[in-house]
Amino acid sequence: MGDDVPAYATREDLPVTLPGPLVGVGWLAARLGTPGLVVLDASVGTHRASGQRIPGARPFDIDGSLSDHTGPLPHTMPDADRFTDELRALGVHDRDTVVVHDRVGVYSSARAWWMLRAMGFDRAAVLDGGLPAWTEAGQPLEDNVPGTAVAPGDFIARPRPGLVVGSDEVVGALADPAAAVFDARSAERFAGAVAEPRPGLRAGHMPGAVNLPFGELQRDGRMLPADELRAVFGALAGERERLFFSCGSGVTACVLTLGAELAGYRELAVYDGSWSEWGLPSELPVVTGAESGGPPL
Repeated sequence: MGDDVPAYATREDLPVTLPGPLVGVGWLAARLGTPGLVVLDASVGTHRASGQRIPGARPFDIDGSLSDHTGPLPHTMPDADRFTDELRALGVHDRDTVVVHDRVGVYSSARAWWMLRAMGFDRAAVLDGGLPAWTEAGQPLEDNVPGTAVAPGDFIARPRPGLVVGSDEVVGALADPAAAVFDARSAERFAGAVAEPRPGLRAGHMPGAVNLPFGELQRDGRMLPADELRAVFGALAGERERLFFSCGSGVTACVLTLGAELAGYRELAVYDGSWSEWGLPSELPVVTGAESGGPPL
C-alpha cells in the first residue's frame, strides 16, 4: 500500500470488511494495498519509528500528538477536534478500514484500537502478533521513513460517552456488584511489593480491583483463542458483565479490553488516567497485598 493511495471514488462501499477486532498476518497480507485500507503503527517508547515497517504503515503517535499534553498525566485522550485533525493528517477517511499494529506484539496497538472505538470509529482491528508476527511470517518490509507525506483524509471524531472514563466512574464501578474493575499491571505492582516506575505514586491497588496482568491473555505474542479468554474473564468476573480496565497509564488496560471484546463482553470501559492518576497522593483509596477482588459469592 503506497502512502499516496487516493480516496476511492464514491466511498459508498467499504473496501474491506473486518472479521472482528483482531486480524491475523495472513488476513492483512492478502489485502495489503487495497484502496481504503490503512495500516497504522502505534508503537510507543523506544520501539516507535525505528527500523523497518509494514509497507505503507503510518505512525499513530500515542507518545506524542495522539495524547493530551495539556495535563500532567501520560497517554490520556486528546479532545475530539485534536483527534480529528491528527487522523486526517494520517490520511484516514471516515469510510476507511484501519489495521493497527505495534513492534512488541499486542501492546500499544490495542490502545490505538480502543481510542478509535471511543471516537466513534468501528472499522478498526489489531494485528495479532504485531510486527514480530509479520516479520516471522516472511512478509514484506520497507524502510521506515519518518514524515512521509500523505493526502489528508476526511475523518471526523464522534466521541462515545462511557468508553473512556475518569476516577469518579471507577469509584462507582468498585461499589457496583454488577461491575468488575481489572488492573493489567504486574502482580508485584498490584500488591505494592515493588515501587511504581513513575515517581511520586503510591504502591498498591484499588480496593476490590481484580489483578489480570495483560500478558496472561497472550501466548507467543498473540491473543489467546476466544474460548480461553472467556474462561479467564469468567473465572475472575463471575456473573459480572460490566468491566472496567486500568493499568499504569491507560495503554495495557486496552489489551484487557481487547481480550474481553474477543471473549464476548460488550459493556467495557477504560480508565484513562489509570494508576498514573489513582496512585497520586489523594483521597482515592489504595490497599496493598496480593488479594484480588474475585467474583462475588
